[in-house]
Amino acid sequence: MKNLFDLLGRISLSFIFFYEAYDSIKFGKETKALMTEYGLTWRQDLLLYGAIFCLILGGALILTGYRAKFGVFLLLAYWLPVTFIVHDFWNFDLPEQRMEGIHFMKNIAITGGLLMVFANGVGDYSVKRLFATSRVRNAK
Repeated sequence: MKNLFDLLGRISLSFIFFYEAYDSIKFGKETKALMTEYGLTWRQDLLLYGAIFCLILGGALILTGYRAKFGVFLLLAYWLPVTFIVHDFWNFDLPEQRMEGIHFMKNIAITGGLLMVFANGVGDYSVKRLFATSRVRNAK
């Protein structure tokens, strides 16, 4: 049962990153405008495409369970700075402070889920496990 919950947790974690990548691709102009609003003006294309790369590759690695620790590293390299830049609730007045605080705490909870994958591994239902247990026959 633990392995099934590991798989369901990885699916849930990875899809939020896939959705964020999709949103960044579909609404690229709006994303760049938001980046400018938050003061991220240095090489916006590099930052945007780098973020999309990290989101897709990191999400795929977590979903499949192959090199999941590297996937966690990629996602945290994107997720933590974005959390502190975009959801800086301490700089807002009420009622925006409450909503930004909720978003900040949600992102911290997702960070906790990523750290749990990093610490505990991916379980038996993963591509990594499939490669480790499959044998190739000798072709004679």
